[in-house]
Amino acid sequence: MNVLVDRMLSRGLIDEAAARGVRELLAAGEAVPRAFAASGVSEDVLLRFLSEELGLPFVELELGNGVEGFSSEGGRVKVYTSKGHSLECDLVILSIGIRPESRLAREAGLEIGERGGIVVDTTMSTSDPDILAVGDAVETRDLLTGLPSMLPLAGPANKQGRLAADNALGRKSEFTGALGTAIVKVFDLTVACTGLNEKSLQRQGIPYGKSYTHSGSHAGYYPGAERMTIKLLFAPDGGRILGAQIVGKKGVDKRIDVIATAIHGAMTVHDLQWLELAYAPPFSSAKDPVNIAGFVAANQLKGDVENVYWHELDGLDRGRNILVDLRTKEEIDETGAIEGSLHIPVDELRGSLKDLDRSKQYILFCGIGLRGYIAHRVLVQNGFKSKNFSGGYEIYRYAATGK
Repeated sequence: MNVLVDRMLSRGLIDEAAARGVRELLAAGEAVPRAFAASGVSEDVLLRFLSEELGLPFVELELGNGVEGFSSEGGRVKVYTSKGHSLECDLVILSIGIRPESRLAREAGLEIGERGGIVVDTTMSTSDPDILAVGDAVETRDLLTGLPSMLPLAGPANKQGRLAADNALGRKSEFTGALGTAIVKVFDLTVACTGLNEKSLQRQGIPYGKSYTHSGSHAGYYPGAERMTIKLLFAPDGGRILGAQIVGKKGVDKRIDVIATAIHGAMTVHDLQWLELAYAPPFSSAKDPVNIAGFVAANQLKGDVENVYWHELDGLDRGRNILVDLRTKEEIDETGAIEGSLHIPVDELRGSLKDLDRSKQYILFCGIGLRGYIAHRVLVQNGFKSKNFSGGYEIYRYAATGK
């Protein structure tokens, strides 16, 4: 059965379709970036992980190719795309976003926000104090920025209903705002987000720092551990947590929930370092992935490391900046290398210092970032100029090459 799916990944329908025995899916339009942008996971490299997960034998992706129209031929649906292609399928599933149904509120003369939602205060009261409104049709506030926000999510909607009931019956309760914490399953991959993403921060002119970390879902020596990638966004002055996105297979849900709770508590990346979280080898590591994200971000704020990010590589003057690959030859043979990089395994770095040019700056990278940080500390403590490539070759492999 052929199914064309247009912009519907954020609803998890691909996974549902696969569970029901659909063997071939055609995802058309700008499905991955547009759908996940709506839930906050619109972040550069993280979408590459999704693209790889969707690159299965029974899935064909057509990204950046919108749907223009449909026709019915021989009992099947023919789909016409903006690039002039046509696709035949048995079923078309459209998930093209939502708009608030606020017609009744408009007719009642209630105030409507710029996004079309019903404007409410913290008690869920509308511009008419005798009318309360909750759910997907209301415009509330972002917990971090205080700006108007519309988040069609079940969690905030249910809590708003409880608040409205309290207020309707004389007990004052206030909705402090929403973070947009969301999670979705794409085949075996789990993607989650909370708080602000990088594009939102840039759009609102909010200064931020960021870190990429790769951690196991539980202790590596216990069978079945899976790697997850955490992108953490934080304020450069003080380290307050602003948002996070996580991609992985196991344990993503509980880590995003911890970070969402930390944001609600106005915690900082320094606080994340010392959170005491449940540990036993089948469930986590002695240093949980959330702790690791806190350590790495705090290292930046303390000045222990200065980072370069994947999207900055193309702008580097390669005459003045030397990329150093710290991985083993076996790792490079297996996964590839960044063109033009100098290979010095981290265990040989101290013995190679005499051969390095002190007039150059060295951009250090390994597989996931740990050896890059260690090497950075070795170089700066020996008088060299150095930066660490955040997230290591794992980030570069997905972001820069899409492989």
